[in-house]
Amino acid sequence: QVHLVESGGGSVQAGGSLRLSCAASGHTYTRMYMGWFRQAPGKEREGVACIYTGGASTYYADSVKGRFTFSQDNAKNTVYLQMNSLKPEDTGMYYCAADLRFGWCLSPSGYNYWGQGTQVTVSS
Repeated sequence: QVHLVESGGGSVQAGGSLRLSCAASGHTYTRMYMGWFRQAPGKEREGVACIYTGGASTYYADSVKGRFTFSQDNAKNTVYLQMNSLKPEDTGMYYCAADLRFGWCLSPSGYNYWGQGTQVTVSS
């Protein structure tokens, strides 16, 4: 069992920055895929970025490439999503996920564990 807790969401103006954190506890694995996802009202949950914690592989959705950075601190069992140059379309609930069991790491369907989410609101 892996317990995930997100933090760092908030309200910012377009062009601003936020850093989301996801702290993992419980039976954490040193090598697994973790992902950040977001969901806007009335829309499906979409993948933002994912990382393989056992190496340097990170993947980003085209919509956030060059603006978002996914990083990890294995000593703290925490991953981060640095979000720069935020746009109103980045608004949504952001979720952390861990332990990909099947599929592509930017697809939400294969993950075993999810956090409760943190809200990000970007105003124009």
